[in-house]
Amino acid sequence: MSIRVPGLRRTAAVVVAAALLVSGCASEQEKKPRGQGKALAEGFRNVDDGGKPVDGGTLTYGAYTEPTSLDPTVTIAAATTGGNEMANIFDTLTTFDPEKQEFVPRLAESIEPDADYTTWTLKLRDGVTFSDGTPLDAEAVVWSQQRYATAKAPETALWAGNVTSATATDARTVTYELARPWPLFPGILSTGPGMVVAKSSVGADGSFNPVGAGPFTLGDWKHGESIELVAREDYWDGAPHLDSVRMAFLGDQRTSLDSLEGGDIDAALVRDPDLVDEVLDKRLPAYVNMRAASNVAIINAAEGAAGHDVRVRKAIALAIDPDLMRERMFGGTGIASSDLFPDYSVWHTDVAGLEPDREQATKLVEEAKADGWDGVIRYVDGTDPASRAATQAVKASLEAVGMTLESKPARTISEQITRIAVERDYDLAGWSINFVEADPFARMYATMHSGGTQTYGMYTSPAMDEHIAAFQAATTKDDQLKAIAALQEQVNEDVPFVTFGPFSELSVWNTKVHGITGGANSMILLDDAWLG
Repeated sequence: MSIRVPGLRRTAAVVVAAALLVSGCASEQEKKPRGQGKALAEGFRNVDDGGKPVDGGTLTYGAYTEPTSLDPTVTIAAATTGGNEMANIFDTLTTFDPEKQEFVPRLAESIEPDADYTTWTLKLRDGVTFSDGTPLDAEAVVWSQQRYATAKAPETALWAGNVTSATATDARTVTYELARPWPLFPGILSTGPGMVVAKSSVGADGSFNPVGAGPFTLGDWKHGESIELVAREDYWDGAPHLDSVRMAFLGDQRTSLDSLEGGDIDAALVRDPDLVDEVLDKRLPAYVNMRAASNVAIINAAEGAAGHDVRVRKAIALAIDPDLMRERMFGGTGIASSDLFPDYSVWHTDVAGLEPDREQATKLVEEAKADGWDGVIRYVDGTDPASRAATQAVKASLEAVGMTLESKPARTISEQITRIAVERDYDLAGWSINFVEADPFARMYATMHSGGTQTYGMYTSPAMDEHIAAFQAATTKDDQLKAIAALQEQVNEDVPFVTFGPFSELSVWNTKVHGITGGANSMILLDDAWLG
């Protein structure tokens, strides 16, 4: 799942053939999003090579939050949810190269499709081993991915619904047969399914202790405080320069940023727009990932919920001005947009999201009330300052068009997740969709497709499924953009959620840190990192 938890916000490779479909990132000047916020591009900022690497030392990173597990079948492979820890323990079969703007092999030596993108052949590097000494061979990959496919993993539905078989055709080769064409298939191998878990990770009692082929192993985990990662001398690409990495859980982004500036930690993750702007103004080294539709409100369309009526869903979208949300939540920083992919994005199209229209919203509310709706919207969000500001802005906007907002703030992140994702006890809720700029398909499927596992009561339809499938199968950038334009039109009609804008996720570090490698989903790899 991907919650917009403001409480946490504060608190020698062979290039993948399908990567040619993703256009390169334009310059900062070319990507200004209608004058709102700071224009950002994917990749590194203010980074130099630092000279000759130095061995030794511990890098301390202010993590976004403490993961509940380091098992890829449990935890989403993203920087905000424990992905940095998992990527450095397990490594990944492919990774996103921010300089080339392409998915490239990593544990894999190559990955190539057939002519219609329904069969993919992955060749593993020779001599790669897990930290327990066993080989990372084709059988190990197939075993790990079968385990993933049969678990209730974050991307199980996507994997199981599209990969019909994964076969070890020889010791270093895995052949994937797909149910339909998927030109961007290598992207899924940069996240959970591409984190190969050794068999020794799983105990006889079902317990899990992470054993991977990455540059680090799990050291001391002090719950509520930190996770230690210890360097592997026998890592396939050479021993890391660092002795260890300490992932510190400091409670919120402001504390992490202050600790970075005070020299208590070496790096941190920030994503609140005001803090992102602060980092950019100080010209600190950083790795940037853009996340479209990060600041959203999802609408429960289940029978009995207010949003079961499309008129109510559309009225909500027409009543709330994204720019008002930006002003109230983050003091005018960041980007306000109702587009699925705003102007900065390589996936931006000429089809815009819904624009505020209080007159039309009022008319829709009156029609729904005339048919028996009581006008009440049960709203769930957090209790931190940004969430409280969001609640007040939503309340004022909806009541101005004739609705009544009943705010039901969640006291903790766990409570918020339970009420929205498990109990579905909401009509409208603060959340995140988080379309990844490198390849948005996985998030589209999980959050918008009728077969997705992260819809949580949101409206889905065969029409949306068709547009998502068209994007998946598209073999040219033009066809991909046509599918997204059609999807935006469908979202404007069906309104499964309301988009207020994207977030930028920045891993930021001080000038003594060098050699950080960027990856997918804002994750960073530290096998080449060093302190100087």
